[in-house]
Amino acid sequence: MTSTKNIASLRRLNANEHAVRFSGPAGQLEAVVSAPGVDDQIRAVAIVCHPHPLHGGNLDNKVAHTLARSLCNVGAVTIRFNFRGVGDSAGAYDHGVGETQDLLAVIHSARAAYPGYEVWLAGFSFGAYVALHATQYVAVDRLITVAPPVNIFNLAELEAPACPWLLVQGKCDELVPYKDVLRWTSRLYPAPEAIYLDDACHYFHGKLSLLRDVVEHALREGEQRYGLAGNG
Repeated sequence: MTSTKNIASLRRLNANEHAVRFSGPAGQLEAVVSAPGVDDQIRAVAIVCHPHPLHGGNLDNKVAHTLARSLCNVGAVTIRFNFRGVGDSAGAYDHGVGETQDLLAVIHSARAAYPGYEVWLAGFSFGAYVALHATQYVAVDRLITVAPPVNIFNLAELEAPACPWLLVQGKCDELVPYKDVLRWTSRLYPAPEAIYLDDACHYFHGKLSLLRDVVEHALREGEQRYGLAGNG
């Protein structure tokens, strides 16, 4: 992506991806916005959070990119952005606190650009923690967390959101033991819809297509279950 465009212009453009910039609390935030091919298919704006910045996480992470594709396939304009200190985003790593503020700023901008549309959050690993953390401050319409790092960050202090919540976890995750995730979710109310994938490691090597299919299927079933018809 070589050009920078205002997010509000997406509805007038017939292209899949655009580079954008958001104003964040620590400065400019680099982002890429992906849109469904036809405007009348849009039912939500979804924001995807990448894994840990200090371990190579960025908006091009393959799991984050897979989540974005899944969300686009079910009709969401999807934003992947770099947290502070990553890529061309200003600032420095802030242990999830500043990163949550970054996400809240992106949510605010997305709502301004797409008034009336549902807002969905999705995150992988560190990004899952940030996405859940953000729901403590702002209500969203849907949450997707993949491999939430319950053994690294104190997720036990966070309340479960009231919105529909999908959690996907690999049973062979070498960084976040799935049994730790299982114990954590068993104490949550309301509990997320949890899907545990056999033979899936933390980075879903060889399982990205499965992850995409699982997320898309769960979202489509969720729309029927909760009556989420969207605005598109």
